[in-house]
Amino acid sequence: MITKKIQRAILISIALTMLSVGSVWAVRPFITDDATLMGRKRMEFANWLSIDKYSGQLWHSLNFGLNDWAELTVAAFWGYAKSENDNRTKMSFTAPLLQAKFLIRDYEPNGIPGITIAAGTDLPFGTGAFVPGGYGAFVFGSLTQCFGKDENVLIHANIGGTYLYENKENHFGLTWGIGTQVKIYKGLHGVGEFVSGDPYIHGTGIAYQLGLRYFINDNLQVDFACGNGIGGGENRMPFWISSGIRYVLSFDKKGNDKYARNGRKILE
Repeated sequence: MITKKIQRAILISIALTMLSVGSVWAVRPFITDDATLMGRKRMEFANWLSIDKYSGQLWHSLNFGLNDWAELTVAAFWGYAKSENDNRTKMSFTAPLLQAKFLIRDYEPNGIPGITIAAGTDLPFGTGAFVPGGYGAFVFGSLTQCFGKDENVLIHANIGGTYLYENKENHFGLTWGIGTQVKIYKGLHGVGEFVSGDPYIHGTGIAYQLGLRYFINDNLQVDFACGNGIGGGENRMPFWISSGIRYVLSFDKKGNDKYARNGRKILE
């Protein structure tokens, strides 16, 4: 049986995680992005935690919908990393990661897929092992195909590239990924992806990730997942576990705009 002390510790840790996002995570920890936007006058607070045998990372992001076709993201992350030489644990922090995302076309259930384009940069500010080795940038396109009127199956595909200027040298990389979200029962969904590289982290290898996503309501969502690297040589990612929570706020005073759980505007 779970003791009262353990129950209390679990509740406290959940509460602290929710407080750290401002009000109470989502697209992340999954690397493959979807072809949707937040929507006009909507803001998303997102946190996600990722742990592997070398590090523990806590990410924070703030996404704001400028209008129905453009959104901005500001992100930062901190945590601990173990030194390769003496296996000592050191704290690290880096920020900001900036991204702009644009909607080319929205997807239609059982119809034409949606398309978005995103571009951004990660700046070498902060301290510790998480700080990029130089100035980096990324760009990628996302495509989402929807099956079922209730968005029973979503398939996402990404392709893009990364750039890193380090030690007076230019480094370029290719990233791609394919992921899916399948409705299991009511708000519970199964999610999975297969990726090569991460736009946010230059030089990562091939990996997969599987997990569950639960929509508590239209504005609150949680994720639980695990993944492992399967290629990439020295850049192969170790086995990791992750979880996240996100909360969405609407600043539309008129309250006329309606959105689906994934951020799509509902056309009536």
